[in-house]
Amino acid sequence: MPKLKSRAKKPSQSIKAGKLRIGDDWNAITIIALSQSNPLKALAEFVENSIDAGARNITIVRGKERKETFISVTDDGSGIPKDKEGLPDFEYVATHICDSVKRRLKEDDREGIQGEFGIGLLSFWTLGERLSLTCAADDGQTYQMSMVKGDTDYQVVKRRALFPEKGTELKIKPLLPGMRQLSGEKIQWYLASELRDRIRKNNVNLRVIDRTARKEFKVEPREFGGQLIHDLPAAKTRKGEIHLELYLADSSSEKKVALYRNGTRVLEDITEFGELKAGVWSSGYLEGIVDIPFLNLTPGTRQGVIRDQAFARAWFALRPVEDHLDTLISELRRAEEERTSKQVLKSIQKAFREALLALPAEEYDWFKISKVTDTKPGRHTQGDANGLGTSAGSEFDESEGNAEEALIIGATIPPEEVQKDFFEYAGMLHRCSISPASSVVRVGEDRTLRAVARDKRGRTVKHELIFRWEIVEGLATLINSDGEIVTFKAGTVPGLVKLKLTVTQREESRAADALITITESLEPSGKAQGDHQSGLPGYTYLYAAGELWRSRYNEEQNVIVINNGHRDFVYSSKTHKLKLRYIARLFAKELVLKNFPGLAQDKLLERMIELSLYTEENLK
Repeated sequence: MPKLKSRAKKPSQSIKAGKLRIGDDWNAITIIALSQSNPLKALAEFVENSIDAGARNITIVRGKERKETFISVTDDGSGIPKDKEGLPDFEYVATHICDSVKRRLKEDDREGIQGEFGIGLLSFWTLGERLSLTCAADDGQTYQMSMVKGDTDYQVVKRRALFPEKGTELKIKPLLPGMRQLSGEKIQWYLASELRDRIRKNNVNLRVIDRTARKEFKVEPREFGGQLIHDLPAAKTRKGEIHLELYLADSSSEKKVALYRNGTRVLEDITEFGELKAGVWSSGYLEGIVDIPFLNLTPGTRQGVIRDQAFARAWFALRPVEDHLDTLISELRRAEEERTSKQVLKSIQKAFREALLALPAEEYDWFKISKVTDTKPGRHTQGDANGLGTSAGSEFDESEGNAEEALIIGATIPPEEVQKDFFEYAGMLHRCSISPASSVVRVGEDRTLRAVARDKRGRTVKHELIFRWEIVEGLATLINSDGEIVTFKAGTVPGLVKLKLTVTQREESRAADALITITESLEPSGKAQGDHQSGLPGYTYLYAAGELWRSRYNEEQNVIVINNGHRDFVYSSKTHKLKLRYIARLFAKELVLKNFPGLAQDKLLERMIELSLYTEENLK
C-alpha cells in the first residue's frame, strides 16, 4: 500500500516582522528599580551579594550621620570583581543592568551563588535617596561609586583611607520617611528566616547594630519547634533533588511551611500556591522548609515562581511526600483528640462537682450507675474512687482530689495508688464556701449545711480552722454555729434567709454567703430510689451531619453520645474554650432531663440555666 504524503503547512504570510526592543531605556530602568515592593527583601539581596562574594563576617548598621538616617552593609568578602587593571569594575555594574557580572563566572564557580539578574543594586530606590558602594583595588587604593535615586548618572571617585579594608561597604542615605520603623530587631527576625540556610551553610557571622535604639543583634538561623520528621520519601526530579526539612507538632494556625530556593526564602507560606491550599501543607501540624533549587523566580521581586515545566516537575515529585505526611498527621490527630477528650472530661467533672456543692442536694443527683460488687479489702466503692459524686441520699462530697485522675466511672483504685505526694497536701486557707450555697427549705424543717475550706490550688483544708456561722437577714435559727457542719432550722414564715460563714486559720480569715429560701411547699425532685451509686458518665462522638439532635444519654453504656456532625459542634470547635463550654452544656441538659422527668418545658429551661450558671463559673 503506497504511503500517503503529508501535506506541509505553509507558513502564514506576515505583513511585518521584527525584534522586540526597549523603547525608552530609562523608563525600563525606573520600572525595574521600583519593582521590589519589600524593602527588607532588598536589604536581604544586599546581604546575599556579600555572601556570594565569600564574606564570613557581615555587619548591618542603622543610624544617623550628619542629621541623615542611613543603613549600611559591610563585609569582608572578595569585593567587586576587578577589571583588567585590577580596579573594581564599577563601570560594568552600572552599565550592564539585567546582565549580572556573576554571569561571567565559570559554572563551577557559580555554584551556590544567587545573583543572576543584575538588578538587585537598583532596589536601593525602595530604601533611600543615595547609594554609595566602596571597595579597595588590587593596588591598595579605595574607590567609591555613587548613585542617586531618579538620576541617570553614576560617579566613581578615589576615596582616601588610612588602611585599605578588605571587602565592600554599601551605604544608603537618607532613608525614605517610611523607613523610620525599620528597627534592628525587625531586620534580625526577617533575615533569620529569609536567609536561614544561606547563613548556616556558609557559616556567616551576621550582626545588626541599631545605633538609634542602642542595641546590637546577632542573626541566628531560625529554629523550628516540634519533632523533626525522618525517613521522608525522596523527592527527585531530572532537574535535581528537593530538600525537605519538616517538623510535626500540635495544630496551630501560626505553623507554616516556607518555600526556599538554594537556602533563600521565596514564600513565607507554601500554601500561597492554590494547588497546595487544601492539602497537608495547610493542616497546621507542619512547619519547616521545602527548598527547590531549580525553580525559576520572577526577576523583579524574587517573591514569585514562574509556573513552567520545572514548577510542574517539583509538585509531581512532592506527591509521595504528601501521602506520607497525611498518614503521620492522621495518627497525630487521633492521639490529640484522645488527649483533648480526657482533658475536657476532667474539666467538666470538676466543674459539675463544684456546682453540685452550691446547689441543693435534694434536687440534683448524678446519673445512676450500678454499685461495684468488688468488696475485697483495700478497695474503694465506685463513688469514692472517682471522687465525683456521692451515694444516693448523701449530702456532701468528701473528695479531696486524691483520685481525680480516675476519669473512667467505675474504676477502683488500691490505697497504695492514691497515696498523696508532698505537693498534694493542702496549703494555707485561701477561700471558703458553703455547701449548698443556695437551697429551698419548707417552713419548720431542718437543713444541714457544710463549710468547705480550700487552699490556693483548690485542695480541701482541714487543720487549725475556726468556724463562725451567723444569720445576716431573715428568720431562722442555727444549731452548732461554731462547727464545720451546721443545722439550719427554718422559721414558720416563708421568706429569704441570708447566712454568713467566716473561716479563720491562724492570721488568715475568709468569708462566704449562702441564700436559703423558706417556702410552704417543695416540688418533687424526681430522683429515682434504688440500690445504685451516683456518678458522671463519659462521652463519645457519633457523626450524624444533617440531623438535629445534639446529644443523647446511653444508659446501658453510661455515656453521653455527642453529635459531632451538628453545626453547633462544628462552630464550637473553633477554640478549645468554646468547645469545652458547649460540651458542658450538653452534660447539663442530660443531667436536667435525668433529674426532672416529666417536668414542664419552662421549668426544665429554668433548671438548665441554674445548673449552667454554677457549672460554667468553675469551668477551666
